[in-house]
Amino acid sequence: MDTYRLAEDPDLVRNIAAGREDALSVLYDRYHRQCFSFAIRILGSESDAEEAVQETFVRLWRSSSQYDSSKAGVGSWVLSITRNLCIDELRRRRRRAPEVPIAEDGPDPPANDRTDLEAERTIVGEQIRAALQGLSPEQRSAIELVYFHGLTSQEVGHVLNVPAPTVRSRLRLGLLKLGGILQEKGVIAVD
Repeated sequence: MDTYRLAEDPDLVRNIAAGREDALSVLYDRYHRQCFSFAIRILGSESDAEEAVQETFVRLWRSSSQYDSSKAGVGSWVLSITRNLCIDELRRRRRRAPEVPIAEDGPDPPANDRTDLEAERTIVGEQIRAALQGLSPEQRSAIELVYFHGLTSQEVGHVLNVPAPTVRSRLRLGLLKLGGILQEKGVIAVD
């Protein structure tokens, strides 16, 4: 295990893909706390969070050969696996929850007549996701972890192994660049 202690995260993933369990153990030591704290915030249950973390590293072991460093940093990738597992668990909970019958004489459920707003949100969301691809991987990872995963700059710093001020700098520069891209595409206007 000491062989991998000083290895960079992408090197660890390559070694995991080659079947080296010691590399997985080192990566686990680096990220399991962040994954657990992230999972417990979403799921609200220690046992469910522990299960999500365990499954995260099982999936990482199985899919490590598919990791693409140009799309995300290792920390961001690991947390996205945890996030997806948490979302799956929340969906399972929703399916298991008993449905409350609607009384015949009760109020009608609200009509969903605002599809124009929903469609617009969907289109803007797609444009933002496309614009994110124009950022550097460092800036994109910082923005995704803060705005999509709800981590603080301190937590992102731990995940990405950089100081929190560096995270804040990446966020600021990334958001400025993202704003420029979205402005250029006409998604946002400058006042």
